[in-house]
Amino acid sequence: MSDNTAIAHGAHDAPGDTHSGGHEAHPAYLRHHFENVEQQADAAGFAMWLFLLTEIMFFGGLFTAYLIYRNWYYPAFVAASHQLDIFWGTLNTAVLITSSFTMAMGVWCAETRKQKGLVLSLVLTFILGLGFLGIKTVEYKEKIEKHHVPGFHYSLQSFINPQSDAKIHEEYPNDQPLATDMARHTEVYFSLYFAMTGMHALHMIIGIAILGFMIYRAQAGAYTAGHVTFVENFGLYWHFVDIVWIFLFPLLYLISRHQ
Repeated sequence: MSDNTAIAHGAHDAPGDTHSGGHEAHPAYLRHHFENVEQQADAAGFAMWLFLLTEIMFFGGLFTAYLIYRNWYYPAFVAASHQLDIFWGTLNTAVLITSSFTMAMGVWCAETRKQKGLVLSLVLTFILGLGFLGIKTVEYKEKIEKHHVPGFHYSLQSFINPQSDAKIHEEYPNDQPLATDMARHTEVYFSLYFAMTGMHALHMIIGIAILGFMIYRAQAGAYTAGHVTFVENFGLYWHFVDIVWIFLFPLLYLISRHQ
């Protein structure tokens, strides 16, 4: 009986056991309901792709609405798109593409356990994200000055009669007067403009907040000890937000600008 008991205890003390002597096989970041790190990473990756699928459906609905209304009010949408500054849109596109590169470098540094490189990549991505929001703030400021924010204070003056708001037309002399009906339909364009770019900016703000948390944790040595799932999944989120802008930029800024 004593030999059998000893054998039983020896079986429970095997290296793979997580309850006694097998602590090395059970890292601190492995949750109790997963058998191993690979299973946990697969579950987290599946959840992240499922989340991104819901995001695709959400933005897909906005894109569909934009295309439908653009087909209905094509002349008004073309005229309203000329109110956007291609320079700022192009600059923001370059900023986001660069941030995707720095984020990809951050994932690589986490996988190769380069702590300093990871922190630097995350900080650069953080700064570029703030730069994008800063540029978007400049654009929004212009829309507010020209009363192009839909709602009770939306003004058709800068579209209809250049003499009705001399200050606006002094600052923006290239604005051309439009017919009343066409000018009213420009509010639909700006409603979709603020809906799509506003939701995109909200995703950027959330991403920047998470980046701040990741920088703090990375400086403490996290993400470079073998557990890179969080960095990889956040990289997917950041690249998705960048891809959304790649679609927004031509739809809002570039299509039919020559007309």
